[in-house]
Amino acid sequence: MIPDHPVPGRPRAGRPRPANSVLAAIEFLLLDVDGVLTDGRIWFGPDGHEYKSFHVHDAAGMFAWHREGGQSGFLSGRAGETVERRAKELGVHEVMLRRTDKGPALDEMLARRNLDPMRICYVGDDLVDLPVMRRVGFAVTVPEARHEVFAAAQHVTERSAGFGVVRDVIEILLQARGRWQAVLDRYEKP
Repeated sequence: MIPDHPVPGRPRAGRPRPANSVLAAIEFLLLDVDGVLTDGRIWFGPDGHEYKSFHVHDAAGMFAWHREGGQSGFLSGRAGETVERRAKELGVHEVMLRRTDKGPALDEMLARRNLDPMRICYVGDDLVDLPVMRRVGFAVTVPEARHEVFAAAQHVTERSAGFGVVRDVIEILLQARGRWQAVLDRYEKP
């Protein structure tokens, strides 16, 4: 189990972590992109194209999450071919890009998908993420988040942004469901 206790030098979540029963009921994983799935840096090539780096552990986690019946979405203030391509590769169910108004974007998604916000886990790192983090069942952030975001978070990941954060969150959710061992068993067979 991934701990949710203070580690020296690690920022603390401002709100208590939800009970396992709440975590087990999460059915939708909603993610900011820059600063969560990536380390937050954006590279531009001489041709003007944007480049980002994604971690393969997050991809493996997303595939496990989807196989176990979970759904996922990206909610990002930025857009680009790189993010759209990554969403398609991962089989992301909801892609909301160029949305700095994340509270209204969440409302639209809730209505469109008939979702209860308490059944959503959101991972964000900056001020624009606060309206979503304050409303969902499990609000997660990364150690590099802005100071104000820690107060709204219920969990701060061990890993840094762009280095497998989403995979760790998925493990927490699947452990709460009692499904993580089933994921492991799938890979232990020759």
